[in-house]
Amino acid sequence: MPATRLTTKRVEKPWGRTDLWPGFGDVPDGGAPVGEIWFEDPRGGDPVLLVKYLFTSEKLSVQVHPDDAEARARGYPRGKDEAWVVLAAEPHATIAIGTLEVMSRDELRAAALDGSIEGRLDWKAVKAGDCYYSPAGTVHAIGPGLTLVEVQQNVDLTYRLYDYGRPRELHLDDGIAVSNPIPYVAPHIPKTIAPGRTILADGPAFVLERWSRAGSGTLSGGERPIWLVPLTGGGAIDGDPLETDGVWLVEGEAALSLEGEIDLLVAYPDAGVIERIWEG
Repeated sequence: MPATRLTTKRVEKPWGRTDLWPGFGDVPDGGAPVGEIWFEDPRGGDPVLLVKYLFTSEKLSVQVHPDDAEARARGYPRGKDEAWVVLAAEPHATIAIGTLEVMSRDELRAAALDGSIEGRLDWKAVKAGDCYYSPAGTVHAIGPGLTLVEVQQNVDLTYRLYDYGRPRELHLDDGIAVSNPIPYVAPHIPKTIAPGRTILADGPAFVLERWSRAGSGTLSGGERPIWLVPLTGGGAIDGDPLETDGVWLVEGEAALSLEGEIDLLVAYPDAGVIERIWEG
């Protein structure tokens, strides 16, 4: 079928939580905190994008990801751009993205070694509904008290620069080599291009949209696959109930029916918005 419901994988993390997002069920008493829920293709293969939910109770490591060329030079299929959509945020929750000023790589290494890197990042206050697209090479960290949906290029490749003294491996040589330690410049989005259709991010690795709409029609990305992430509401995709604890991958055409005003994330690879993505 053109629409495939992806399977879930819970990933335990020291910075995770036991209280998760509605629909996933909390961690049983005594269980290890869950930091991420991954959505994977049950057929295997190597989809170009990966969708995750993130649940944070502590700061994530200060980290960076390589771009396509740098990742392939190290034997990986692709680099890692990523975007975060904030679903819930405690008061004073923050995300660090980019540095406060341009730094040399030698300065970045020294700051990572002595711990001052934490204070040299641009910690931005965030709230529910915010979205940040983080290109490969961006030095970043996610703070506590957040529930996020993360859309990323599908590769498990993270270089930790600093981890607040936790006993986990750092990757200073590789991480410094791929870092672009400069202030983050946000793109001029989100922008609404049609009623109920807002572009949150547009490339270079993928497009991320947010829909708030109803109705029935045919969904198609042409040669580009589409990931659907329902956040609220309901409906059906090729006869399968569209539920808020699921993610669907559409390849080709699929019949999409949205009941009421559904809140839905829509992602697809490469830059450039698909203008006629849903014909209703």
